[in-house]
Amino acid sequence: MSEATRPVGFDRITPDGGHDDVVRAVAIEAPVSVEFNGIGYAVMMASPADLEDFAIGFALSERLVEDPSEILAIDHHPSPAGQILRITLADSRTETLLGRVRHRVSDSSCGLCGIENLEQALRPLPVITAASQADEAAIFAALAHLRDLQPLNRETGAVHAAAQCRPDGTIVAVREDVGRHNAFDKLIGAMARAGEGWDGGFALLSSRCSYELVEKAALSGCPMLVTISAPTTLAVERARAAGVRLVVLARPDAALVIAA
Repeated sequence: MSEATRPVGFDRITPDGGHDDVVRAVAIEAPVSVEFNGIGYAVMMASPADLEDFAIGFALSERLVEDPSEILAIDHHPSPAGQILRITLADSRTETLLGRVRHRVSDSSCGLCGIENLEQALRPLPVITAASQADEAAIFAALAHLRDLQPLNRETGAVHAAAQCRPDGTIVAVREDVGRHNAFDKLIGAMARAGEGWDGGFALLSSRCSYELVEKAALSGCPMLVTISAPTTLAVERARAAGVRLVVLARPDAALVIAA
C-alpha cells in the first residue's frame, strides 16, 4: 500500500445473503495545515502525498507568489493530528500575504469558503491568449490512458487525478488527491518545480468542472481544461472571461465543448 492509503477491513455482503471478510486499501483523507511565514492560512483535507508540489501549486493558485522562486523554503512536519506545511515566502510577498489573510479564515477547505469580501472571492483573472494546439483526437487519446496512470485511484477508487497533457494527447505528469482542487494544485506545483509550461497542451481532470478549477487553469496559463464531468454556471462564466477553452463531460464516446 502507498503512503496515501490504509488497509481497512470490511464485511462484504451479497444479495443472496452471503458474507465475506475482505481487506482493501482506503484513501487517506487528512488535515493539512498550511502556514505562510508563520501565519496559519488554511487547513485543507488532502491526500498526504506530493505535499511539496501541493505547497507550490497552492501558493501560485492563491496568488501569494507570482513565481516559484519567491518560495524560499517548504518544511513538512507530520503530526498525530495530520500534516503541517510551513512555507517561507520572500519578504517582498508579505504585503500580499497579509492582505489575503484578512479575507480568509484559517480552516477553509476551498478557494471560496471563508472569504469575507465577495470582490475578493471572484478577483479578475488573467486572460489566456495562447491557444491549445490539441485537437479532438488528442482529448480522446488522453482520456484513454488516464486510468492507467492513476495508481492511487486504482487501489482505492476514491481519489481524483489531474494530468498534464501534450498537444498530441500524451500524458506527461499526473497527480492524485482526495480533493480535485488539491490534485490540480499538486500538478501545477510539479510543473513549476520542473520549469514546465502547458506549451500548447491541456489539463485533464477526473472530476466535475467547478469554478476554482477554471481559476487554477487560468492562473497557471493553461489554455484548455478538460474534465470528465459537468461544469457549474460559474465555471462556464469564469472560463469565458479568462479565455480558457472548456471541454466537459469528456467520456470515451463523446465530449462537450463550451461555446465561446
